[in-house]
Amino acid sequence: MIHQLALLVGALSFFHSSEFALALLIHGRHHVSWKSFLFSRDYLVAMAAGVLEHLAESLVVPGIKEHPWISNAGLALVVAGEMIRKAGILTAWNGFTHDIKTHRHDNHILVTHGMYSFLRHPGYAGFFLWSVGTQVMMLNPLCTIAYAIVTWRFFHSRIACEEYFLRRFFGSQYEDYARRVPSGIPFIK
Repeated sequence: MIHQLALLVGALSFFHSSEFALALLIHGRHHVSWKSFLFSRDYLVAMAAGVLEHLAESLVVPGIKEHPWISNAGLALVVAGEMIRKAGILTAWNGFTHDIKTHRHDNHILVTHGMYSFLRHPGYAGFFLWSVGTQVMMLNPLCTIAYAIVTWRFFHSRIACEEYFLRRFFGSQYEDYARRVPSGIPFIK
């Protein structure tokens, strides 16, 4: 149980500090705020629910937390999610932000190389894997399902919104790209 909580603290610490550090490196200190740590009320509630499930199940049914191979598979998802997300951020560089752009800027280009040649939304795909992976790693069956559903619904909506603007910015160039390359999130075209 302690091992899994330590892994979660490590995963959370690395994810949030690296998101902030990359935002600072790419966009400069004048364009970065506490929001670049990517904490929100809903996110903190979700993480608290995961910790509470872990603690409650450890007390009531401790045997459910004694499957290291499943926990290690979750850790692999966390690491894979981080790698995919960070590869997307580093590839897009200043084209990667934590918000959806609703106006095209002069330096706004459609990134289709590197990780973006495999996934249209590597940042979202990476976070999806990372978030679900944290709960698999914690051996939390309820939160694993809940995280998968909630995160999928969030990205389903966000991708639709973002792609509306990308189609407006890039027209047929984005249409062709979207036909060739999957979104990166299961069941989202």
